[in-house]
Amino acid sequence: MIRVGITGGIGSGKTTICRLFELLNVPIYYADSEAKKLLDENQNVKTAIINKFGSVIIDDAGVIDKKKLGTLVFNNKEMLEQLNLIVHPAVAKHFEDWCIQHETNIYILHEAAILFESGGDKHVDKVITVVAPLELKIERAMKRDSVLREQVEQRINNQMSDDKKVKLSQFVIYNDEQQLLIPQVIAIHKQLANS
Repeated sequence: MIRVGITGGIGSGKTTICRLFELLNVPIYYADSEAKKLLDENQNVKTAIINKFGSVIIDDAGVIDKKKLGTLVFNNKEMLEQLNLIVHPAVAKHFEDWCIQHETNIYILHEAAILFESGGDKHVDKVITVVAPLELKIERAMKRDSVLREQVEQRINNQMSDDKKVKLSQFVIYNDEQQLLIPQVIAIHKQLANS
């Protein structure tokens, strides 16, 4: 089984591309979603985060308030690194277990916004990067998340540049609303399915 990472900056359209691969019956591991689930379901992860950041991040139901946690870490690189040291190894382990369940597939996708930044690229054989023009990414993210431009720009500034990601990738999908997506996805699918 070939493990293929798929990444791209905020608003690049990774989810849209993943949906197209899903139509081709490709199993997809959504790292960001799984990380959020681990905060709720993995007692070791939850305990480590509470020990590191305090009970201020717990809501009345005893659940980690992801918005409070996000507010703490996204403006503080040191705190973000501390959170990543807890979450990334747990996600990597979960991904390995998930791969065992899908080992009969020719290839799988591992979707992660910060694939390179988290070291997730070390757990895959190839990488697809989804790119889009900056203004289009900002517009998409503002609309999707109902946030201000400044908030989107701050997130973009915290992510690796598209140029760096492209240099580290074997495949690139251009989601610029000029080039058709389906032919790009099918071309990559054929290459991977025939590897």
